[in-house]
Amino acid sequence: MPLSPKRAEIADAALRIIGSRGIAALTTATLAAELGVSSGAPFRHFASLDDILEAAAQRTEEILRSTSPDPGLPPLVRLEQLFLARAETVGQHAGVARLIFSEQFALALPPAAAARLVGLVADTRATILELLRAAAAEGQLREDLSPADLLPVVMGSLQHLVFLSAMGPRIAKVPSPRKVFHTLASLLAPARPRRS
Repeated sequence: MPLSPKRAEIADAALRIIGSRGIAALTTATLAAELGVSSGAPFRHFASLDDILEAAAQRTEEILRSTSPDPGLPPLVRLEQLFLARAETVGQHAGVARLIFSEQFALALPPAAAARLVGLVADTRATILELLRAAAAEGQLREDLSPADLLPVVMGSLQHLVFLSAMGPRIAKVPSPRKVFHTLASLLAPARPRRS
C-alpha cells in the first residue's frame, strides 16, 4: 500500500538525515528539525521511530521501482534505461544508497524493513539477469561469457556509480552514467569479425 503524502514526506526527511549524517543521527529531534515541526508531530502519523524506518525502506522501494523501464522495449534498451535511471535516482538520494549498501544500516533497521531492502536488491539482480538473458537470446551479447557471468559486471558498475554519488562532495568527480554504460555495452557486445 503506497504511503500517504504526509507519511512519504516524513520518510523522505528520514532518508535525507540518513544520507547526510547516518542512521545514528536519525532521532526524534533531528527529524522534527528537518521537517520544521515539533518533536511530537511525526508521531501523529507513526507509532515509533522503527515505524518511520520501515516507511523509509518502503519509500526507498517506491523510489527505485519508479525507475523501471517500459517492458515493451528491446532488452538492451531496457537495461540501459534501468541502469541510467537507477544511477541518477539513487545518486540524488544518498539515504537510499546508504540503506541499500550498508550492512550496518541493515542491522539497525527493523527486520521487516531490512527484508524489504534485501528483496529489492534481489529483484534488481533478477531483472538485470533476465534482460541479459533476453539480449543473449537475440544475439546481442558476447557468446564467450554467460549472462550469469556478466551479471556481476553490470551490477558492480551500477553499484560503483551509486556509491560514488552517495559519497557526495568527498569525491572529486563522479563518472557520467551514460559514459559508463556505453563502456559497459562495448564490453557486453558480441565480438566483431576480424578483417582479413
